[in-house]
Order: sequence, then C-alpha cells, then structure tokens
Amino acid sequence: QLQLVESGGGLVQPGGSLRLSCVASGFTLDDYNIGWFRQAPGKEREGISCVTKSGLITNYARSVKGRFTISRDNAMNTVYLQMNSLEPGDTAIYYCATGSLTCPRIGSGRYWGQGTQITVSS
Repeated sequence: QLQLVESGGGLVQPGGSLRLSCVASGFTLDDYNIGWFRQAPGKEREGISCVTKSGLITNYARSVKGRFTISRDNAMNTVYLQMNSLEPGDTAIYYCATGSLTCPRIGSGRYWGQGTQITVSS
C-alpha cells in the first residue's frame, strides 16, 4: 500500500526552525517528483516547494524562498523540508505529495500524506 507520512511539525517561536520529514512506503520514492504544500485555516492550499526525482531541480514559492530548503534521501525513501526564520504566516498544516506531480512548476500530486501541523507563535 502506497503511503506518505509527514512528521516534524509542532509549535515554534518566530525566527525558529523546524525540519519536516516525508517518509514513503509501498513504493520507491526516487521514481517520483515530490512536493510540499501547506494550507492555513480559511486559505487555499499552497504549493511551496518541489524537487525532481533526480534531486537536481528544486523550486520554491516566493513566500518561502530563501528560508526553506527541500532535499531528498532516496536511500532512506525520505524527503525533507528544512524551514528557517519561521514567521506567524507560516502557520498551517503541511503536506507532502507525489504521483504525477510536476516540478519545477509545483503541480498537485496524486498521493498525499496526512499532514503535520506547524504553529509559529510566541
């Protein structure tokens, strides 16, 4: 059964850092582009980053560029999102997705994780 599981969310103060992990099971992650998305209460889902299956191409939404870094460890079947200089506006549920996902144009995926909550607050 194909599954994505995010972890690493939590409560962090403004200016702080977190690293999210997205672990795949039931399939080989290195065959796929991977994307990170987020959805804040009352807002539309936003594609914030993606990485191609080779890992050679990445892209970021303007809202996170320069603060977030996506990476992948195909041997661990895991994709990471390092988030620095977090702001209250980053508060949202964060999801990873894959399956027919385009990158660098961050498109939607066919398979989604359950999401992990990040709250940035003092």
